[in-house]
Amino acid sequence: MSTRRALHFVFKVGDRKETIKFYTEILGMKVLRHEEFEEGCKATCNGPYDGKWSKTMIGYGPEDNHFVAELTYNYGVQSYKLGNDYIGITINSKDIAKNAEKIKWPLKMENDVAVLEAPGGYKFFITEKSEANSTDPVQKVTLACSNLQKSIDFWNGLLEMKIYEKKDKSVLLGYSDTQCKLELKSIGEPVNHEQAYGRIAFSCPTAELAGIQDAVKKADGKILTPLVSLDTPGKATVHVVILADPDGHEICFVGDEAFRELSQVDPNGDKLLKEAMDADKSDEWFAKKGLSKAVK
Repeated sequence: MSTRRALHFVFKVGDRKETIKFYTEILGMKVLRHEEFEEGCKATCNGPYDGKWSKTMIGYGPEDNHFVAELTYNYGVQSYKLGNDYIGITINSKDIAKNAEKIKWPLKMENDVAVLEAPGGYKFFITEKSEANSTDPVQKVTLACSNLQKSIDFWNGLLEMKIYEKKDKSVLLGYSDTQCKLELKSIGEPVNHEQAYGRIAFSCPTAELAGIQDAVKKADGKILTPLVSLDTPGKATVHVVILADPDGHEICFVGDEAFRELSQVDPNGDKLLKEAMDADKSDEWFAKKGLSKAVK
């Protein structure tokens, strides 16, 4: 369904400064926009936390035509325990390995693929060969599944994603040839999300949101946040519904029309992020308690 788009993956980060360094200096991404919030999100974008938090969108270009990362930072939370749910994001680049070498960031080889870990332990796979027809350096997001056929029935059957490639233990899906794809890999055991669980987001025409929700309900699927409107002061109001697939992976569908307005690149994004990091005294709080906030 070409009117649907892959938008971003949400990561919870405990060390904002090191994380931003990794995404900008090594992956070569740019800050697209930054927002600070005084209380938790109605759609639990920042997880089950009610306090102050921030959201930084970062990527290779505007979210209109690039898959980006949403970095959520909860003030006062120093780290998140990883589960086995997130396997990695694959990026096509000839520069990332060189960037990592330049600043001595650890890089490992797995099956002839360069592997980097962002602060917090999130993996990125670096290749120098793009998927056919892809126009985005971010090639695919790989998530774990426990029952491949159940996952295919959900993503392909209910959410109408096209199957691009199917193997014995994996499937590659997407809404468009040129977009970032979703790869699901069977791990032969239950999927455990722990504290660091992420969320993958897609947009669709706002008029389709209720239908997506109804289809998942009829199939006895999980609706985590029923269709709700989210207000951003001075910006567009967007409508979202949050679902979970058979393994509990969180999925956000957002109305495309308002989201395109909301997701425009903010030229002051870098400045706002730097100001927020400079004003953040949580490192000092952790130091007084004899704790280290940095997680790698």
